[in-house]
Amino acid sequence: MPPLARRDVRNLATITAAGAIPSLVQLLGPSSTVYVQQNAAGILSNLACIADNKVKIAAAGAIPPLVLLLGPGPSVEVQQFAAGALYLLVHHADNQVTIVAAGAIPPLVLLPRPGSDDLPKEFAARALQLLGRSNAENHAAIAAASASAGVDVLEKMERL
Repeated sequence: MPPLARRDVRNLATITAAGAIPSLVQLLGPSSTVYVQQNAAGILSNLACIADNKVKIAAAGAIPPLVLLLGPGPSVEVQQFAAGALYLLVHHADNQVTIVAAGAIPPLVLLPRPGSDDLPKEFAARALQLLGRSNAENHAAIAAASASAGVDVLEKMERL
């Protein structure tokens, strides 16, 4: 990831002020290389550390392409940054609705794939925990997706 986009608040504020969020969202698309998608998702993840950016990133349309990046095609690194961005975005209540509406629950449940490292699993489990914590409908959807996939995500969520 480019050094300017790492978690230096001044640099992140400059990136935001320059209006980079919509361009970064476009780079998440299927016409971008895996490397470009990974960097765009990583930068958006870092930008999402700033509270005001959670709304700006969602308003720019980032949530649906981030959910698509959780699927089977991208590399583990792309999935890691996409899951990390969604985990940070889920901390805003309005984003939770958008994340669920974008169909994020099934791919978040399935994200822990054989051979994948622990960081995407952790981001996915924490995002699911936040989605299901105070919303019975989301909790039921998580339970159903877990049962359908034959994985016990609920147990992992309880341990967090």
